[in-house]
Amino acid sequence: MDSLASASLASLWDEVAGTQPDPDLWVVVATLVAALVVVVPHVLWRLSRNAITIAHEGGHGLVALLTGRTLTGIRLHSDTSGLTVSRGKPHGIGMILTAAAGYTAPPLLGLGGAALLASGRITLLLWLATALLVAMLVMIRNAYGALTVFVTGGTFVLVSWLTGPQVQAAFAYAVVWFLLLGGVRPAFELQAKRSRGGAGDSDADQLSRLTHVPAGLWLFLFHAVSLCSLIGGGRWLLEV
Repeated sequence: MDSLASASLASLWDEVAGTQPDPDLWVVVATLVAALVVVVPHVLWRLSRNAITIAHEGGHGLVALLTGRTLTGIRLHSDTSGLTVSRGKPHGIGMILTAAAGYTAPPLLGLGGAALLASGRITLLLWLATALLVAMLVMIRNAYGALTVFVTGGTFVLVSWLTGPQVQAAFAYAVVWFLLLGGVRPAFELQAKRSRGGAGDSDADQLSRLTHVPAGLWLFLFHAVSLCSLIGGGRWLLEV
């Protein structure tokens, strides 16, 4: 019985960690166009930005845990804002990295996803994304946030279990393109708000208070990370 279970686990791991064939170039381009359609028009962006907020707040939460802080809860709101609360020293490298992780998380997740897709690990990407969403769901502290993460995670589960390799590949490429492209826009939105005198307690402003480095330089970092991730990740995705 134990040997049968071990064989089943080994088979499952081989399936998850193994490689899958690359999709045709037209599929990669079509998913790029689809991601642009939901990121560029303001009407669709107001809805799709919820997914970027999940990655943004998830980035805060993950780095808080990795730096030894205590994550107490995450909230996602219908206006696409969010709040991640952690306990620990109100200063120091842990707090700085946690604050810096929000705007950098979506493009870096996209870059990591592009690396997995470039190596043919489509199934692994889908399973890792599902695991991260399940872990995040445990820390959600409001109904809207729970619903948003549940629907997003449920979509990954349905695609992973009920669709064939071609649909899974198209979905994975669309998700990664969306993270890369959608990770660029929030930094420009924050810059626009700050130029109008708003967003006085943004991540950039918090980082400025923590490090005594001007908020504008932190905004430059957000731009640099998102644009470099888009360029690098885009090149990987198009090399099929």
